[in-house]
Amino acid sequence: MNGNEHLIRHLIASGVLHTSNIINSFRKCDRILFVPEEFYPYAYEDRPLPIGSAQTISQPYTVAIMLELLSPQIGNRVLDIGSGSGWTTALLSSAIGSSGVVEGIEIVPSLVEYGNKNLAKADIHNASITLTDPTSLGKPGELYDRILVSASADDMPTALFDQLKPDGILVVPVRNSIWCITKKRDGRIIYDEFPGFRFVPLIV
Repeated sequence: MNGNEHLIRHLIASGVLHTSNIINSFRKCDRILFVPEEFYPYAYEDRPLPIGSAQTISQPYTVAIMLELLSPQIGNRVLDIGSGSGWTTALLSSAIGSSGVVEGIEIVPSLVEYGNKNLAKADIHNASITLTDPTSLGKPGELYDRILVSASADDMPTALFDQLKPDGILVVPVRNSIWCITKKRDGRIIYDEFPGFRFVPLIV
């Protein structure tokens, strides 16, 4: 059994990875393609790893939880805020299929380049990462089926609610909790909190 398959089986056994299209995404988007070469020996360990610029590639356990909560569907338009290494961008792009699109945004120029190179290595064609203004949040005026935020906000980023389509889902860390936000067709916002996590800070 290779390292990636061992990691996937660990996540399944832990109960955090269970949806077939997300499991298949983990199989296609091997984590080793998204970590710096010096960390290849640790690529399949269930922990965050440095990727430069004081940023990390997230712990696989946490990524699995967030993607399962996000529930990406075939054909979705997805916004990935804080793309970093590009791993979550790639996982999402695989989960939504070729009819969907993932727009990754990142505030660190070197990571934009790094993430896009990693997407190319993983043979991802329906996603890209662009540089964003650190003073803005998301892509105001645009609408998405799913929004994933991979860095922790101090307060609930309610401005992102306006970027969700009806029945859209936002998964975002706020302080030490992961929040799953669902926007109902009538505009109601449903909040679900999952405490006990740590993330790098979201700068806005």
